[in-house]
Amino acid sequence: QVQLVESGGGLVQAGGSLRLSCTASGSIFSITTMGWYRQAPGKQRELVASITTSGPTNYVDSVKGRFTISRDNAKNTVYLQMNSLKPEDTAVYYCNIVGYWRSYWGQGTQVTVSS
Repeated sequence: QVQLVESGGGLVQAGGSLRLSCTASGSIFSITTMGWYRQAPGKQRELVASITTSGPTNYVDSVKGRFTISRDNAKNTVYLQMNSLKPEDTAVYYCNIVGYWRSYWGQGTQVTVSS
């Protein structure tokens, strides 16, 4: 059974950095896109960043230039380097991995940015 294990969230001051990691345990057939979503209280979940198997990335406008998504295909791991964090980045962050048959979600990790 596949599980996505996230780590790296926490409390940080505005302007600080955090690095999120998400590793899939178990085998996922034909992984394509890996991504990070976030959900703030009272708001809908939104796509933060995604990366395809061959490397092209996509970012929501609010994080461009501050966040970097990367992946290690051999380890079935996706990372999100978050720099220059702002209070509005506060949310629960979820990783998502899309396989041939279905997509998988992590349990979520809290990121809190204090002003």
